[in-house]
Amino acid sequence: MSSRNKNKAALYQKLEKLRIASNSSSVNKASIVVDASTYIQELKERVETLNQDVASLQNSSQPTQVKVETLEKGFLINVLSEKNCPGLLVSILEAFEELGLEVLDARVSCSDQFRLEAVSENEGPSDSIDAQVVKRAVLQAIRNWNDEHQD
Repeated sequence: MSSRNKNKAALYQKLEKLRIASNSSSVNKASIVVDASTYIQELKERVETLNQDVASLQNSSQPTQVKVETLEKGFLINVLSEKNCPGLLVSILEAFEELGLEVLDARVSCSDQFRLEAVSENEGPSDSIDAQVVKRAVLQAIRNWNDEHQD
């Protein structure tokens, strides 16, 4: 195999890896590169949003943890705050309602800490929201609640 053919084969393999990594369905080189560029921009935006969420939580007066896992037809949402937060449950449930999530099962503790474990089902099209969207909505509800209850 000639050097030129080896280079061409290596380039093809790299483009194929790029196409797969960026979920591109394109076949020509320029379209694959454009799709990859768009995908990278979307990833940068997601990282920025997550960094803002982390910074917001770190700056909040009450450390709060939010975890969202995707289930077959919905989500498992866990919220833990070091302090009891009267009214926070209402804010979070309103966020669920705005997303079109129906709470199927929930456990809440508001004694010394605020603890919520909820199983929800998406009432809309199943692909309309993902775990990141749910997490951002819960974090926003917590931020809104914190803003309203600052001393």
